[in-house]
Amino acid sequence: MLTASLIRRNTARHAGALLLALAAVAPLASAQAPLPPEVNGAPMPSLAPIVKRASPAVVNIATRGTVTERGQRNPLLEDPFFRRFFEAPEQGPRERQFQSAGSGVVIDAKQGLIVTNAHVVENATEITVTSIEGRDYKATVVGSDAASDVAVVKVKDAKLAELPIGDSSKAEVGDFVLAIGNPFGLQHTVTYGIVSALGRSGINPDGYEDFIQTDASINPGNSGGALINLRGELIGVNSAILSRSGGNIGIGFAIPSNMVRSVVDQLVKYGEVKRGILGVHIVTLTPDIADNIGSKDAQGALVQEVVEGSAADKAGVKAGDVITAVNGQAVKSGAELRNRIGLMRVGESVDLSVLRDGKPKHFVALVQNRAASGEDGTQAASVHHAFDGADLGDAPGGGVLVRSIDAGSPASATQLRANDVITNVNRTHVATVKDLRAAAKDQTTLVITVRRGSTTLIIPVR
Repeated sequence: MLTASLIRRNTARHAGALLLALAAVAPLASAQAPLPPEVNGAPMPSLAPIVKRASPAVVNIATRGTVTERGQRNPLLEDPFFRRFFEAPEQGPRERQFQSAGSGVVIDAKQGLIVTNAHVVENATEITVTSIEGRDYKATVVGSDAASDVAVVKVKDAKLAELPIGDSSKAEVGDFVLAIGNPFGLQHTVTYGIVSALGRSGINPDGYEDFIQTDASINPGNSGGALINLRGELIGVNSAILSRSGGNIGIGFAIPSNMVRSVVDQLVKYGEVKRGILGVHIVTLTPDIADNIGSKDAQGALVQEVVEGSAADKAGVKAGDVITAVNGQAVKSGAELRNRIGLMRVGESVDLSVLRDGKPKHFVALVQNRAASGEDGTQAASVHHAFDGADLGDAPGGGVLVRSIDAGSPASATQLRANDVITNVNRTHVATVKDLRAAAKDQTTLVITVRRGSTTLIIPVR
């Protein structure tokens, strides 16, 4: 079985591709002779002018902080009486100091705003930004969104250059791109490649994903760095690599600039992302499902369930509808619909193009926040703080189904996983979300019985 580890840090690779590009313009010189300065009166192509303009806007970000490590805990040791009776030691969390480095891109030099990855500044108590000239500046976090892996930090009284933000929707597979960052501490390293694919997801199933895939070399330390086009515009923020060893193998991922822009706007304004929802549960419409519902040529998201009182319910959306477009832009999958709605602001109006029984319809919905969505399961905070960020629903046959868990939420700190079924809480059987809420009410410690496939687990939660 082939395995791969995702390294959430980024960027570095091939100069050989540049030689291939040069070969399209002029034949390569022999191994003994240098390349000519010009061919037929035209200078040899070079990416140096683009790099000179863009590099000053890419900075190094060094962080220090403390992280709390929790190992596997025995639920019996959570009981104070048990510990006293057996003279068991206290099982407190362990703390350790850390320091790490990543990259960032200046998007507003006047205000000193720098975009980077959320995982670069996670748990950081001290952040130092270093410019291309070697000047150091202390930075503070304006806001961070783990679900999209985007964060904004700010420096004061800094002399920085900014990078213009391009339109990532215009990027195409095969476009040449440059990645600039600080891999392995090698500051302002530039690598070259192409856009390998668009709309990649499944890298972090709990997050909001629409990655640009590139073969421009991305390595640890490139996280938060710039992916730019040949116009010198930011079209992506490097975020992750797919690797067996931790080094580059030619598969890197960048968050598209349009998603970055949307998240940054909310982080600067609110300090967080106020993510909206429609109040529907969806799956991607596959060809076999499309055949069975009479929508052979359709692409989009099939509505499995509409939450009573939700934005979708009020707009007139029904289970069995296929959402094919949002605000006139085609939706090809459930993940794409989730991203589009999740990046909209609460209260924003959204036009939904829908196929119902093969006939096109249009509905207008006002995007709601999670608290207004009713018994959607996204109202997990009203169940118990430990489940905040978990999408819960009544499981067929009894129990509470964990549909999904938001990255960085309190629920993600537990051992719960998507598709788990909660059957008992503190020795009380739960058959519905309502039962779970009652069993967890006013409890500071929960011992949860979970059915995971054919296995039963006991999970203590504080």
